Amino acid sequence: MVKTVGVLGAGQMGNGIAHVFAQFGYRVVIYDIAEAQLEKALATIQQNLERQAKKGAIPEGLVGETISRITATREMKDLAGVDFAVEAVTEHEPLKLDIFRRLDEIVQPGAILASNTSSIPITKIAAVTRRPEQVIGMHFMNPVPVMKLVEVIRGHATSDATFALTAELVGKLEKEMAVSQDYPGFIVNRVLIPMINEAVFALYEGIASAEDIDKGMKLGTNQPMGPLTLADFIGLDTVLAIANVLYDGFKDPKYRPCPLLVKMVNAGYLGRKSGRGFYTY
Repeated sequence: MVKTVGVLGAGQMGNGIAHVFAQFGYRVVIYDIAEAQLEKALATIQQNLERQAKKGAIPEGLVGETISRITATREMKDLAGVDFAVEAVTEHEPLKLDIFRRLDEIVQPGAILASNTSSIPITKIAAVTRRPEQVIGMHFMNPVPVMKLVEVIRGHATSDATFALTAELVGKLEKEMAVSQDYPGFIVNRVLIPMINEAVFALYEGIASAEDIDKGMKLGTNQPMGPLTLADFIGLDTVLAIANVLYDGFKDPKYRPCPLLVKMVNAGYLGRKSGRGFYTY
């Protein structure tokens, strides 16, 4: 039975994951190496809970209750007693593998280790631990408190018990599950990232302006935001990292990242978080 959840990484995804677990009654230990990032995460969770309460989505009293269930730490050893851990660090394979090696040493033997990776193979992550049968992919969508979907990915060795417990958790968080095989990009990013990349190619080749590309996809296919606006929201560095995982994983030229995307990331134009991407913020 899961009572305490560890979250590794206090960025946009990590704070959202900590938020939903704490909101639904789990004790949460959130870990990050940066004190400032932990402080920012707790402030963001507080703001988002207050926004939910203001809209009537949650009772007013749940705000303080939820915050009281969250403990922040800069020491990974403080995750030793968790029943379930979700890694949500940067989408960088060597970093994730290192985190899982260390996490496996620290966390109690019966605990499940999940990764919020959006593209890196779970089998590869599981192989660096001594408990590959207890490793699974649990890919939340951004923003986590709002988005209903969780992609669940079984690695080659993931046990039925690990899958069943993870599926049960998704339900307890009042989210929907989509199950994917363990191939690069899983479901959502396998379809989404090539679409965004193609929109960047359309801009790069001078087919249309960024505004008209986005307007075409918004009004022509009923998407809530255009692909270039979405890329800015996700972060162009993250889009490029996932595009590279697809390209390296399948060795298929159709996944080749657009040179304009590469150039923008090299220039530090990463979208909303840097103040400039395909649009200026």
